[in-house]
Amino acid sequence: MELFVVILGGSAFVTTCGLALAAYKLGLFYQLFHKTETKSPRHGGESVAEVLRAHGIKYVFTLVGGHISPILVACEKMGIRIVDTRHEATAVFAADAVARLSGTVGVAAVTAGPGLTNTVTAVKNAQMAESPVLLIGGAAGTLLQGRGALQDIDQMSLFKPLCKFCASIRTIREIVPTLRKALAIAQSGTPGPVFIEFPIDTLYPFHLVSKEFAVKNPPKGLMGKIVSWYLTNHLSNLFAGAWERRDVSPLPVDIPLATDTQVQKCIELVSRAKKPVFVLGSQATLPPTPADDVRKALESLGIPCFLGGMSRGLLGKDSPIHIRQNRRDALKEADLVVLAGTVCDFRMSYGRVLNRRSKIIAVNRDKSQLLKNSDMFWKPTIAIQGDAGSFLARLSEGLKGHRCPAEWLQALKAGDVTKEKTNRSKADEKTEHHLNPLKVLHLVDELMSDDSIIVADGGDFVGSAAYIMRPRGPMRWLDPGAFGTLGVGGGFALGAKLCRPESEVWIVYGDGSLGYSVAEFDTFTRHKTPVIAVVGNDACWSQISREQVPILGSNVACGLAFTDYHTVADGYGGKGFLVGREDEERLSDVILQAQRESREGKAVLLNVLIGKTNFREGSISV
Repeated sequence: MELFVVILGGSAFVTTCGLALAAYKLGLFYQLFHKTETKSPRHGGESVAEVLRAHGIKYVFTLVGGHISPILVACEKMGIRIVDTRHEATAVFAADAVARLSGTVGVAAVTAGPGLTNTVTAVKNAQMAESPVLLIGGAAGTLLQGRGALQDIDQMSLFKPLCKFCASIRTIREIVPTLRKALAIAQSGTPGPVFIEFPIDTLYPFHLVSKEFAVKNPPKGLMGKIVSWYLTNHLSNLFAGAWERRDVSPLPVDIPLATDTQVQKCIELVSRAKKPVFVLGSQATLPPTPADDVRKALESLGIPCFLGGMSRGLLGKDSPIHIRQNRRDALKEADLVVLAGTVCDFRMSYGRVLNRRSKIIAVNRDKSQLLKNSDMFWKPTIAIQGDAGSFLARLSEGLKGHRCPAEWLQALKAGDVTKEKTNRSKADEKTEHHLNPLKVLHLVDELMSDDSIIVADGGDFVGSAAYIMRPRGPMRWLDPGAFGTLGVGGGFALGAKLCRPESEVWIVYGDGSLGYSVAEFDTFTRHKTPVIAVVGNDACWSQISREQVPILGSNVACGLAFTDYHTVADGYGGKGFLVGREDEERLSDVILQAQRESREGKAVLLNVLIGKTNFREGSISV
């Protein structure tokens, strides 16, 4: 009998716990203490806008859709500029550019289903480029997900592998804390994209949502009463406590830093090195250390630097310590290599370019990137999971008065000068048809203003530009990064021009990559962002063709046409120029005219017909 009572008591306890859990999930406890304001005209979009404004967000990039309209309208009312593009991927690319140039989070908002699937490549690019981007997505209503609603798919599963944090808003009271958390996570540790989906009933006001919850012909009897109660309770819980005052200010951002012991060990290694080299990646430009402080630290050390990714331009146009050529040879000869945010992936030949006898200091916020391929081709002497920019500043502080041996720097610089003279001579060669692309790039580099930002979007033509064009200062070079994504040009340029309206923004396009975002000339016109695009038009996917033809004997799928892209720009309200061999003598005048048109408010496209050179023979395409 006693055993029966114990079992019965235990069963009652389990039942009670089950009922309490159900009540919690249904929001019954919360609703006891928090009011549902059925007469309020407010909506969830306003909460989104409040958080974004409190975090210093100036732009939201979008392609409009009904699922997200309340967010866009509320942001506009609160002074956040809404910039609509012609493709959702462009909206994310533009947010990526803003994140890189502003040191804050870039924000894109797109509608449900296909609106979100259109962003996948751009979000993956932001992940691999380590850009803090917030993607806001619409979604079917909370009770309609998985029931065949318009544009309803499992969006969370799609973005979880791409984002540091994903969340689906289930009640309006969750909006503020979830957004604050997402924005902090995007910037913490290794920066990256985050995703929040907003079911449509979390964004519109009560009086509209309640109409959708009304059951016209509810089932009769007990089941009908249960259904009616469930829907009424769900609606009440959705809005319960929605408009209570909440803290919208930014949460602290967690940035990993090198320890004092690690920095001291590195100081000792650098002080003893005779042939040191710095190889900087994009992480060296991340907050909290300003890019100018990193530049000053490098200049005080006087150590030869190779710059990649967003660190291009960090030392200005003609720095005596910036080495642009012969990196492989320098790394083989160096006795100390500092990888500051640089990853040993394909760009570093998986670490095989490093001399096994060299001392190697690796600094990276991401542990997997820090040690990539170290089990096979290289091994760090000191590996630091921390911020590269602040590490360089502290290293410089600890080495005050120390200078790199002058003869080592002079030797590398001499090789640099020799290689660049050889490259410059190739620009003077006549191509069989059209203009020499190297000459075009040299001329653009000479004539662009000192405040210019260069956006790189393409393969062969852009690969040449990376050797020839010299960013004038920090944060003045934008390329896709490790993912090698084509199509970034329109979005990157849009974001860059909004962040730096006083700067010339130059997009260097291949004719293949131009096809992805040429429609954004409409966006440039409507949003008064007069960029200048230089298109290397050789009617070919040349980076692929260069290997495909000799190896496989066919140019299939590589051929394009000498399309009138300048006419397309004209049609979208910009200004287009066709430039061919007959314009060679007046090429400078055409470029200067393009700059004038841009200053007067026109987005410009230079459709430059180019020939073939052997400048990039041997470059990789896979």
